[in-house]
Amino acid sequence: MKDMLQELANNSQKAIDEGIYKISKKLPRSKSNIIDNIRKNKHVSLITEIKFSSPSLGNIRSVSDPVKIAKLMVKGGAIGLSILTQPHLFNGSPEYFQKIRRHVSIPLLMKDIVIDKKQIDAAEKIGADCVLLIQSIFDKKFAGDVDEFIAYAHKKNMAVLLEAHTKEEFVRSVRTNADMLGINNRNLDTLEIDLNTTKEILKDRKERRIIFSESGIEDPKDIKFLHKCGADAFLVGSSIMKSRDIKGHVEKLVSSI
Repeated sequence: MKDMLQELANNSQKAIDEGIYKISKKLPRSKSNIIDNIRKNKHVSLITEIKFSSPSLGNIRSVSDPVKIAKLMVKGGAIGLSILTQPHLFNGSPEYFQKIRRHVSIPLLMKDIVIDKKQIDAAEKIGADCVLLIQSIFDKKFAGDVDEFIAYAHKKNMAVLLEAHTKEEFVRSVRTNADMLGINNRNLDTLEIDLNTTKEILKDRKERRIIFSESGIEDPKDIKFLHKCGADAFLVGSSIMKSRDIKGHVEKLVSSI
């Protein structure tokens, strides 16, 4: 599969043109700080992701009550939630995010392919505590300057998780003022997953900011492996959304170390 990143960027532009990110009412965000929560956490720091579809798996779970799913994740021990707001290929929606924000007090991450500051404006209004930015989106000129986007999110009082996939991307992400750094074990161009991506990138870790390992995490042994590689926290979506016992699956991951 080629040019997936381009397709993802095109889909974001399509969603922007469709008015998906035009939000009128502003919701309050969480009163707790995701970074502080991770640093104080004695268990596995897990951000669990609510997504009903993905480019690699297609339909993961039939679209159902996102609030019910969110509450099960929180009961299972998730320290934060990542919620897809991209409608195309992910079946996400800012509306889902808003519904969850009204019922959940823990920090929420707006997960999307951000190419325009209008999406950051939307994140602020729907009550996001942090936003995801993808280094390769900026490297491949699908968006403006990454430092400008980070500064804009900070101006809106939101934290930024900046995601990289290669060592080169990670080095560039370290030079920014992103609050947290992510390593995506999935190649967004080919959609292939390799957990050793985290291992290779963190081989000579010097970075003191919180580092997430993302994608391909199925069970406790994956958490143990990635933690040993140097990851501080983990973003897990598909394996939880596929589970018949969401709360139980989250509990197993949270207690795996």
